[in-house]
Amino acid sequence: MLYALGIGFGQNPTDENELRFTFERNLKAVPTMASVIGWDRTWIPATGLNWSQVVHGEEHLNIFRPLPVAGAFTISSRVSDLVDKGKDKGAILRVETTASDRTGPIFRRTSSFFARGDGGFGKLPHIVLDSPPPPAPIPDGKPHACVECVTPPNSALLYRLSGDRNPLHSDPEVAVAAGFPRPILHGLCSYGHACRAVLQALGNYEAERITSFDARFSAPVFPGETLQISMWHTNNAVLFEALVKERNLRVLKNGQAKLR
Repeated sequence: MLYALGIGFGQNPTDENELRFTFERNLKAVPTMASVIGWDRTWIPATGLNWSQVVHGEEHLNIFRPLPVAGAFTISSRVSDLVDKGKDKGAILRVETTASDRTGPIFRRTSSFFARGDGGFGKLPHIVLDSPPPPAPIPDGKPHACVECVTPPNSALLYRLSGDRNPLHSDPEVAVAAGFPRPILHGLCSYGHACRAVLQALGNYEAERITSFDARFSAPVFPGETLQISMWHTNNAVLFEALVKERNLRVLKNGQAKLR
Protein backbone atom coordinates (compact mmCIF):
# COMPACT_ATOMS: atom_id res chain seq x y z
CA MET A 1 0.00 0.00 0.00
CA LEU A 2 2.90 2.35 0.77
CA TYR A 3 4.44 1.66 -2.63
CA ALA A 4 1.11 2.25 -4.39
CA LEU A 5 0.66 5.60 -2.62
CA GLY A 6 4.23 6.54 -3.56
CA ILE A 7 3.50 6.14 -7.28
CA GLY A 8 0.28 8.13 -7.21
CA PHE A 9 -2.49 5.65 -6.42
CA GLY A 10 -5.21 6.98 -4.14
CA GLN A 11 -5.16 10.62 -5.19
CA ASN A 12 -8.90 10.10 -5.60
CA PRO A 13 -9.53 8.18 -2.35
CA THR A 14 -13.03 7.09 -3.45
CA ASP A 15 -11.89 5.43 -6.72
CA GLU A 16 -12.74 1.74 -6.18
CA ASN A 17 -10.22 0.63 -8.81
CA GLU A 18 -7.33 2.35 -7.04
CA LEU A 19 -8.52 1.29 -3.59
CA ARG A 20 -7.68 -2.26 -4.66
CA PHE A 21 -4.01 -1.26 -4.29
CA THR A 22 -4.25 1.09 -1.29
CA PHE A 23 -6.81 -0.53 1.05
CA GLU A 24 -6.82 -3.95 2.75
CA ARG A 25 -10.09 -5.14 1.19
CA ASN A 26 -9.35 -7.34 -1.85
CA LEU A 27 -5.80 -5.97 -1.91
CA LYS A 28 -3.62 -6.32 -5.02
CA ALA A 29 0.10 -5.65 -5.59
CA VAL A 30 1.26 -3.26 -8.32
CA PRO A 31 3.50 -5.24 -10.74
CA THR A 32 6.32 -2.67 -10.66
CA MET A 33 6.58 -3.08 -6.89
CA ALA A 34 9.15 -5.67 -7.96
CA SER A 35 11.50 -2.72 -8.50
CA VAL A 36 11.60 -2.01 -4.75
CA ILE A 37 11.37 -5.61 -3.54
CA GLY A 38 14.40 -6.31 -5.71
CA TRP A 39 16.33 -3.15 -4.80
CA ASP A 40 19.37 -4.99 -3.44
CA ARG A 41 22.12 -2.47 -2.66
CA THR A 42 24.59 -4.94 -1.15
CA TRP A 43 26.50 -5.19 -4.43
CA ILE A 44 27.22 -1.45 -4.70
CA PRO A 45 30.35 -1.27 -2.46
CA ALA A 46 31.94 -4.20 -4.32
CA THR A 47 31.94 -2.31 -7.62
CA GLY A 48 34.01 0.63 -6.36
CA LEU A 49 31.82 3.00 -8.37
CA ASN A 50 31.45 6.68 -7.56
CA TRP A 51 27.77 6.25 -6.74
CA SER A 52 27.06 9.98 -6.67
CA GLN A 53 27.79 10.02 -10.42
CA VAL A 54 25.62 7.00 -11.30
CA VAL A 55 22.26 7.47 -13.05
CA HIS A 56 19.63 4.88 -13.89
CA GLY A 57 19.45 4.26 -17.64
CA GLU A 58 17.01 1.41 -18.26
CA GLU A 59 14.77 -0.98 -16.38
CA HIS A 60 13.62 -4.35 -17.70
CA LEU A 61 11.21 -6.39 -15.59
CA ASN A 62 9.94 -9.92 -16.29
CA ILE A 63 7.12 -11.18 -14.06
CA PHE A 64 6.71 -14.96 -14.01
CA ARG A 65 3.79 -14.99 -11.56
CA PRO A 66 1.60 -12.13 -10.29
CA LEU A 67 3.15 -10.56 -7.21
CA PRO A 68 1.55 -11.68 -3.95
CA VAL A 69 0.52 -9.02 -1.44
CA ALA A 70 2.64 -10.67 1.28
CA GLY A 71 5.37 -13.27 1.52
CA ALA A 72 9.05 -14.01 1.99
CA PHE A 73 11.46 -13.68 -0.93
CA THR A 74 15.04 -14.68 -1.60
CA ILE A 75 16.86 -12.04 -3.64
CA SER A 76 19.98 -12.78 -5.68
CA SER A 77 21.89 -10.21 -7.71
CA ARG A 78 24.84 -10.25 -10.07
CA VAL A 79 26.64 -7.77 -12.27
CA SER A 80 25.85 -9.18 -15.71
CA ASP A 81 27.78 -6.68 -17.81
CA LEU A 82 30.26 -3.80 -17.47
CA VAL A 83 31.20 -1.78 -20.53
CA ASP A 84 33.85 0.95 -20.62
CA LYS A 85 32.74 3.91 -22.75
CA GLY A 86 36.19 5.53 -22.45
CA LYS A 87 37.98 7.99 -20.20
CA ASP A 88 35.74 10.94 -19.34
CA LYS A 89 32.84 9.09 -21.01
CA GLY A 90 31.80 6.79 -18.19
CA ALA A 91 30.74 3.16 -18.16
CA ILE A 92 27.58 1.08 -18.51
CA LEU A 93 26.78 -1.33 -15.67
CA ARG A 94 24.01 -3.92 -15.83
CA VAL A 95 22.72 -5.70 -12.74
CA GLU A 96 20.38 -8.69 -12.87
CA THR A 97 18.22 -9.41 -9.82
CA THR A 98 15.98 -12.44 -9.33
CA ALA A 99 13.35 -12.89 -6.61
CA SER A 100 12.10 -16.35 -5.65
CA ASP A 101 9.95 -17.96 -3.01
CA ARG A 102 9.59 -21.62 -2.01
CA THR A 103 7.81 -22.48 -5.24
CA GLY A 104 10.29 -20.88 -7.62
CA PRO A 105 11.12 -17.58 -9.37
CA ILE A 106 8.61 -14.74 -9.19
CA PHE A 107 10.35 -12.03 -11.19
CA ARG A 108 13.66 -11.02 -12.75
CA ARG A 109 14.73 -7.44 -13.33
CA THR A 110 17.72 -6.13 -15.26
CA SER A 111 18.77 -2.58 -14.41
CA SER A 112 21.19 -0.61 -16.56
CA PHE A 113 23.17 2.22 -14.98
CA PHE A 114 25.37 4.90 -16.52
CA ALA A 115 28.41 5.47 -14.29
CA ARG A 116 29.41 8.96 -15.43
CA GLY A 117 32.62 9.10 -13.37
CA ASP A 118 34.03 5.61 -13.91
CA GLY A 119 35.19 5.22 -17.51
CA GLY A 120 38.71 4.51 -18.72
CA PHE A 121 39.42 1.18 -17.04
CA GLY A 122 39.77 -0.73 -20.32
CA LYS A 123 38.16 -3.88 -21.63
CA LEU A 124 37.28 -6.51 -19.04
CA PRO A 125 36.76 -10.20 -19.72
CA HIS A 126 33.09 -10.88 -19.22
CA ILE A 127 30.22 -12.97 -20.56
CA VAL A 128 26.76 -11.51 -21.00
CA LEU A 129 24.31 -14.32 -20.29
CA ASP A 130 21.10 -12.32 -20.64
CA SER A 131 21.34 -9.11 -22.64
CA PRO A 132 18.30 -6.87 -22.21
CA PRO A 133 15.85 -6.89 -25.11
CA PRO A 134 16.16 -4.19 -27.76
CA PRO A 135 14.10 -1.07 -27.03
CA ALA A 136 10.54 -1.12 -28.27
CA PRO A 137 9.90 1.41 -31.06
CA ILE A 138 7.10 3.88 -30.41
CA PRO A 139 4.61 3.88 -33.30
CA ASP A 140 3.90 6.91 -35.42
CA GLY A 141 0.47 8.44 -35.15
CA LYS A 142 -1.88 9.45 -32.40
CA PRO A 143 -1.73 7.40 -29.18
CA HIS A 144 -4.69 5.20 -28.29
CA ALA A 145 -4.74 6.51 -24.72
CA CYS A 146 -3.15 9.31 -22.72
CA VAL A 147 -3.15 9.60 -18.91
CA GLU A 148 -1.92 12.56 -16.88
CA CYS A 149 -0.17 11.66 -13.62
CA VAL A 150 0.40 14.46 -11.11
CA THR A 151 3.46 14.00 -8.91
CA PRO A 152 2.87 15.84 -5.60
CA PRO A 153 5.70 18.10 -4.34
CA ASN A 154 6.46 15.61 -1.55
CA SER A 155 6.36 12.54 -3.82
CA ALA A 156 10.10 11.77 -3.58
CA LEU A 157 9.94 11.94 0.22
CA LEU A 158 7.05 9.46 0.19
CA TYR A 159 8.48 7.13 -2.45
CA ARG A 160 11.87 6.82 -0.69
CA LEU A 161 10.14 5.12 2.25
CA SER A 162 9.74 2.04 0.03
CA GLY A 163 13.49 1.49 0.18
CA ASP A 164 15.56 3.84 -2.01
CA ARG A 165 17.05 6.34 0.46
CA ASN A 166 19.50 7.94 -1.99
CA PRO A 167 19.85 11.54 -0.68
CA LEU A 168 19.79 12.86 -4.25
CA HIS A 169 16.01 12.63 -3.91
CA SER A 170 15.68 14.26 -0.49
CA ASP A 171 18.70 16.42 0.42
CA PRO A 172 18.87 19.80 -1.38
CA GLU A 173 22.62 20.11 -0.77
CA VAL A 174 23.33 16.72 -2.33
CA ALA A 175 21.12 17.55 -5.31
CA VAL A 176 22.95 20.85 -5.95
CA ALA A 177 26.34 19.11 -5.65
CA ALA A 178 25.18 16.63 -8.30
CA GLY A 179 24.22 19.46 -10.67
CA PHE A 180 20.47 19.74 -10.05
CA PRO A 181 18.67 22.82 -8.71
CA ARG A 182 16.73 20.70 -6.20
CA PRO A 183 16.09 17.03 -5.39
CA ILE A 184 14.80 14.99 -8.31
CA LEU A 185 12.17 12.28 -8.39
CA HIS A 186 13.34 8.67 -8.45
CA GLY A 187 13.34 7.33 -11.99
CA LEU A 188 11.62 4.21 -10.70
CA CYS A 189 8.86 6.38 -9.25
CA SER A 190 8.13 7.76 -12.74
CA TYR A 191 8.31 4.14 -13.95
CA GLY A 192 5.67 3.22 -11.36
CA HIS A 193 3.44 6.10 -12.47
CA ALA A 194 3.66 4.71 -16.01
CA CYS A 195 2.53 1.31 -14.73
CA ARG A 196 -0.44 2.97 -13.02
CA ALA A 197 -1.34 4.65 -16.32
CA VAL A 198 -1.11 1.35 -18.22
CA LEU A 199 -3.30 -0.40 -15.63
CA GLN A 200 -5.87 2.38 -16.00
CA ALA A 201 -5.77 2.22 -19.80
CA LEU A 202 -6.18 -1.57 -19.79
CA GLY A 203 -9.49 -1.19 -18.02
CA ASN A 204 -10.38 -2.61 -14.65
CA TYR A 205 -6.76 -2.30 -13.41
CA GLU A 206 -5.94 -5.93 -14.28
CA ALA A 207 -2.49 -6.19 -12.68
CA GLU A 208 -2.26 -9.94 -13.25
CA ARG A 209 -2.14 -9.38 -17.04
CA ILE A 210 1.26 -7.65 -17.01
CA THR A 211 4.15 -10.06 -17.65
CA SER A 212 6.93 -7.55 -18.34
CA PHE A 213 7.49 -3.82 -18.01
CA ASP A 214 10.42 -2.03 -19.68
CA ALA A 215 11.44 1.60 -20.06
CA ARG A 216 14.40 3.90 -20.70
CA PHE A 217 14.99 6.95 -18.51
CA SER A 218 15.85 9.93 -20.68
CA ALA A 219 15.59 12.97 -18.37
CA PRO A 220 14.98 13.76 -14.69
CA VAL A 221 11.59 14.67 -13.22
CA PHE A 222 11.15 17.17 -10.39
CA PRO A 223 8.52 16.45 -7.74
CA GLY A 224 5.40 18.49 -8.43
CA GLU A 225 5.56 18.09 -12.21
CA THR A 226 2.89 16.38 -14.31
CA LEU A 227 3.66 13.27 -16.34
CA GLN A 228 1.77 12.74 -19.58
CA ILE A 229 1.80 9.01 -20.39
CA SER A 230 0.94 8.26 -24.02
CA MET A 231 0.11 4.65 -24.93
CA TRP A 232 -0.32 2.61 -28.09
CA HIS A 233 -2.06 -0.78 -27.91
CA THR A 234 -0.82 -3.78 -29.91
CA ASN A 235 -2.04 -7.37 -29.88
CA ASN A 236 -0.12 -8.39 -26.76
CA ALA A 237 1.49 -5.22 -25.44
CA VAL A 238 1.10 -1.57 -24.57
CA LEU A 239 3.87 0.70 -25.88
CA PHE A 240 4.31 3.96 -23.99
CA GLU A 241 6.36 7.08 -23.39
CA ALA A 242 6.14 9.88 -20.82
CA LEU A 243 6.57 13.64 -21.13
CA VAL A 244 6.79 16.26 -18.40
CA LYS A 245 3.88 18.52 -19.28
CA GLU A 246 5.35 21.71 -17.83
CA ARG A 247 8.59 21.45 -19.84
CA ASN A 248 7.39 19.38 -22.83
CA LEU A 249 10.34 17.08 -22.14
CA ARG A 250 10.40 13.32 -22.72
CA VAL A 251 11.46 11.55 -19.53
CA LEU A 252 10.55 7.91 -20.31
CA LYS A 253 10.94 6.41 -23.75
CA ASN A 254 10.79 3.02 -25.48
CA GLY A 255 8.32 1.80 -22.85
CA GLN A 256 6.68 -1.58 -23.30
CA ALA A 257 4.31 -3.57 -21.11
CA LYS A 258 3.70 -7.12 -22.35
CA LEU A 259 0.36 -8.68 -21.48
CA ARG A 260 -1.14 -12.08 -20.84
